[in-house]
Amino acid sequence: MINFDLSDEQKQLKSLAHDFAEKEIRPKASHYDETGEWPLDILKKAFDLGLLSVHIPPDCGGLGLGALDGCLIEEELSWGCMGITTAITANSLGQMPVIIAGSDAQKKKWLSPFSKEHHICAYAVTEANAGSDVAAIQATAVKKGDKYVLNGQKMWITGAGHARWYFVLAKTDKNAAHKGMSAFVVPRDLPGVSVGKKEHNMGQCASDTRSVTFEEVEVPAENLLGREGDGFVIAMKAFDHTRPLVGAAGVGLARAAMEHAIRYARERKSFGKPLWHHQGIGFMIADMATDIEAGRFLAWNAASRLDKGQSNTLQAAHAKRFCADMAMRVATDAVQVFGGNGFNKEYPVEKLMRDAKILQIYEGTSQIQRVIITRELFG
Repeated sequence: MINFDLSDEQKQLKSLAHDFAEKEIRPKASHYDETGEWPLDILKKAFDLGLLSVHIPPDCGGLGLGALDGCLIEEELSWGCMGITTAITANSLGQMPVIIAGSDAQKKKWLSPFSKEHHICAYAVTEANAGSDVAAIQATAVKKGDKYVLNGQKMWITGAGHARWYFVLAKTDKNAAHKGMSAFVVPRDLPGVSVGKKEHNMGQCASDTRSVTFEEVEVPAENLLGREGDGFVIAMKAFDHTRPLVGAAGVGLARAAMEHAIRYARERKSFGKPLWHHQGIGFMIADMATDIEAGRFLAWNAASRLDKGQSNTLQAAHAKRFCADMAMRVATDAVQVFGGNGFNKEYPVEKLMRDAKILQIYEGTSQIQRVIITRELFG
């Protein structure tokens, strides 16, 4: 039986996230977009409401929410502001490798503090010459006694400037390609860890993106997740959990863009009648609505399969690819509906267009999602 109905608890969760986005995020979105400040006040309020670090297991003090629950939150918060939402929900990606691969002791040590007070962690895999090609990373971890000595630099790390610890992928065997990668939890306060300046990006300016450098960092062997060589698989499995969330974020951003376009097309007149009466505009907005519905169901399907314990690699790639491209297309079309006003920062849609672009890049580009889809189809 196929059923897209939400439970009463899920409806309440969705409503809670929407109210928070409407009252706390939207009124401050322009300020944080312009200043690039870290939205700490909003993050603390999100934590107090239970909207931060929502996937931490109950035995670590967390809510243990499922992937579909996360999609509901992600869509509503992203409707408010994608940049602030990234700051709020980036913990999901940083924590996920520990959730799926950590021992009981590791989970309690690294996840439990997040259920007690507001903290940030970060997923540190990308390097200057290793983005889509993860196997090309150059960071190394050499075993010496009961420690690993970590060296390397990570780039474009979300939340890096405020993180308590990092999930780090490094090579423990330089000759084994992706099978020679291992995964570690690296506390920020270890000697040799340094964080770069905040990058000034096109969009999602409220989010914090920086480089992180590791110089002769001695990481306790107990911080290894799984076994040596498990790192690549752990890092990729985390994406199966978080790519549906990114898809839902794209849906939320696109929904905001469409709502602005509808409002403007009602109020603005051209050739003596409202814009939406012209098929060139009306059909454009109709296509937005269809794409948003399709994207939402792709994200929900990928998340629901995961919650049922089923493989969702293909479905997660479908959701992430379609929703990222769709959000960019809808935001761009919303700017077109606004005409010259859409290109002006006094109007809301140019920000949405800037914020949408990174959805096609982070957590695997749209092209990489197509690679995954092709591999799954022919696998």
